[in-house]
Amino acid sequence: MTQLTKEEETQNLARRIYLLLASLFVAALITCNLIANKFIALDLGFKTFVISAGVLPYPITFLFTDILSEIYGRRRTAEVVISGFAVSLFVLFLLWLGSVFPSIAGSPVQDSDYNTVFQNSWRVIGASMIAYLSAQLVDVRLFHFWKKVTKGKMLWVRNNFSTIASQLVDTTLVVGVIFWGLKPFGDILPMIFDGWLFKVLCALFDTLLIYPIVFGFRKLFNLKVGEEIKI
Repeated sequence: MTQLTKEEETQNLARRIYLLLASLFVAALITCNLIANKFIALDLGFKTFVISAGVLPYPITFLFTDILSEIYGRRRTAEVVISGFAVSLFVLFLLWLGSVFPSIAGSPVQDSDYNTVFQNSWRVIGASMIAYLSAQLVDVRLFHFWKKVTKGKMLWVRNNFSTIASQLVDTTLVVGVIFWGLKPFGDILPMIFDGWLFKVLCALFDTLLIYPIVFGFRKLFNLKVGEEIKI
C-alpha cells in the first residue's frame, strides 16, 4: 500500500471537511424551506420579532458560506450555493411526488395534513429559493470584494458587511413574494424589517464564532491570513 505524503493527507482532510460543511449547509437550507410557512413571534426582551420559522436556521447557512469563502475560496463556495439550489429543486419534486398518490385509510398523515404543510408551501418555498440564490451569490461576491479591499485582514468587515447586504436582499424577496397582493404594503414592510434586523443580529453574533473557527482552520492547514486552500 502506497503511503500518502503529508500534503496528500492534508488535501484529503480538506476535502472531507469541505464535504461536511457543504452537507451541513444544504441540510440547514432545506430545513429553512420546509418550515418557512410557519410565522412566529420571537420575544428577545428588547423587541418582539415577527418572523418566519425558516429564519431561525437561515443565518447558519451564511455562517457556513463565509467559512467556505474564507478557507476554500469563491469558486468552491459558489459550487456549494448552486448545489444547494439544485437540491432544493429536487426536494420540491419529491414533495410534489408525495402529493400525487392519495393517502390510505389509517395513514398517520392524511392528504389534508400533507397539503397544508407542503402543497400550500409552494409559494413560500419558491420565494425562498429565488431569494436564496440571489442573496447567497450576493453574499459570496461581496465577501470576496471586502476580502480584496482589506487584503485578507479584518475578517469582521467582510463577514458582517456581506451578510447585512445579502440578508436585506433575501428578506425583501421572500416576504415580498409571499405576501405581495395578499397584504397591504404597510403590513409587509415591518415584516421585512423584522426579518432583516433579526438576521443582522445573528450575523453580528456569528462574528464571535467565525474568528475561532477560521483560526482553527488556518492552523490546521497552515494557512496565512487571506490564504485559501485549493482542493
